[in-house]
Amino acid sequence: MHLELRHLRTVRAIHEQGGLARAAEVLNITQSALSHQVKALEEQAGVDLFVRRAKPMRLSPAGMRLLRLAEQVLPLVAATEAEFKGVEAGRIGRLHIAMECHACFDWLLPVLDIFRRTWPEVDLDIRQRLAFGALPALARQEVDLVISSDPEEMAGIVFQPLFDYSPTLVVPADHPLVAKGYADPADLAGETLITYPMHRARLDVFSQFLTPAGVEPARQRTVELTAVSLMLVASGRGVAVMPDWVLRRESANAEIALLPLTQGGIIRRLYAAVRAEDLAQPYMAHVLRLSRTEPLRMLRGAVA
Repeated sequence: MHLELRHLRTVRAIHEQGGLARAAEVLNITQSALSHQVKALEEQAGVDLFVRRAKPMRLSPAGMRLLRLAEQVLPLVAATEAEFKGVEAGRIGRLHIAMECHACFDWLLPVLDIFRRTWPEVDLDIRQRLAFGALPALARQEVDLVISSDPEEMAGIVFQPLFDYSPTLVVPADHPLVAKGYADPADLAGETLITYPMHRARLDVFSQFLTPAGVEPARQRTVELTAVSLMLVASGRGVAVMPDWVLRRESANAEIALLPLTQGGIIRRLYAAVRAEDLAQPYMAHVLRLSRTEPLRMLRGAVA
């Protein structure tokens, strides 16, 4: 027996409408065409599907089995069709994010909270375990957006600039470097360096400051939470380097001091890497816009 969706819709319509005439109107076909369709379906099944003498017309036991199938299948088909329409209209999609920047949680989570209110049908997720292999995962379509400060030439991948930031040294308020006013790489050679649990290549303090100068800190200690790192610095347990947008709200903290790396400071740019074909998605354009504006708004609010 060869069943099509139109057969299931026919069985359901006749059951709900109680006859061929009204069912034909609902299905937007002629009564004659519907009658031929029912006859062909019954010939395939080899049994009567309707009790025609009944008023209103009702299903036979075999017809009831088809109705139960229709009631299971047709809602699933309708839901899938609605999803396809939502995808085509840009309302439905997936936004799985990986970050090469541990501290980015500080501004990304508020951004996503705003985003999900506008795009409730977009599946959101942050893939933490992909921090180091984020860009290859983007190319493999395992994630849809990568936050990175290290753009690369990759086929089909576009790096959208978000905002600039300065990696900043955090030291105890009574640290000798406070009088100097900035730090050179050699100044950290005798220090315990507190970092986020990221690969060295993704930490600005190494990639932009220490490694090019051939300098190693005396010790390295990894800490997951920004607040804990700052408490350790304030307690004299080490020094840390964090983006200025993380530290701006700590400017009034009398227990720590914030110093630029090198006398002129270091400027870095944060990017959002996305697949080129996804740039046309309305929800992608929106999250990129939020990612450019919300962190800066947070900074201005913190300064105020």
